[in-house]
Amino acid sequence: MDGTPRALTLDATGTLFHSPRLVAIYAEVLARHGVTAPPETLERLIPEVFQELACSAEMGQDRFTAHPEGARGWWRWFLERLCERLEARPPSRFAAAELYARFAHAEAWEVFPEVRGILAELAGMGLPMAVVANWDERLPGLLEELGLGSFFAAVVFSAEVGVEKPHPAIFHAALEVLGVAPEEALHVGDRMQEDVEGALATGMEALLLVRPETAAGRVAVAQGAGGDLADLAPLPELLALEPARPPFPFGVL
Repeated sequence: MDGTPRALTLDATGTLFHSPRLVAIYAEVLARHGVTAPPETLERLIPEVFQELACSAEMGQDRFTAHPEGARGWWRWFLERLCERLEARPPSRFAAAELYARFAHAEAWEVFPEVRGILAELAGMGLPMAVVANWDERLPGLLEELGLGSFFAAVVFSAEVGVEKPHPAIFHAALEVLGVAPEEALHVGDRMQEDVEGALATGMEALLLVRPETAAGRVAVAQGAGGDLADLAPLPELLALEPARPPFPFGVL
């Protein structure tokens, strides 16, 4: 990239916010509906089942729109499969509905400490930004509740576009709103395939975020996989490089 990016896109979960109480919320809701699950078992099974069902749709197709009953149906299927792996009786539809509602609101999530300040600083630099995420229709409202929505010119999510990262169409949807060409934009996310490889294949530059405090970050660190960033704090300095100085090597991992 010659010079500074003209626009920035960011992943959502694991990049802007996370759910440190995810296991506790699942255990609480399941117990209320008659299913007892040890937290350590849920901590292992939730990501396993998520990954298993994520492969149910065709490559690049959005998993939520691929389900006959949309996102609510997909998440009910997820809970049914989770209970099957727990060797528990099938959960009621009310359990799935409660979980769907709980994770639609800010109380189930936590914004990473530096995020609001960094987004405010980047917005003050006049940098247009968008969220690009594999998410369902709850994402825009959730970002508003978390106090992040006003920072973004667009919130592009897979259930709306019909494809998931790393498909280039979801990145192009954001770039169109931002009014920039792929080579003029930088994407930051915490997944190598979905975020980094997807953005690079689209023609954008990309940085891999590995947060050591998240489950995914701990796994990456344990496997010796490093990232370009440990949080978003360095972004304003990286994006404010003077043209006369050597540009930051975006996309070089």
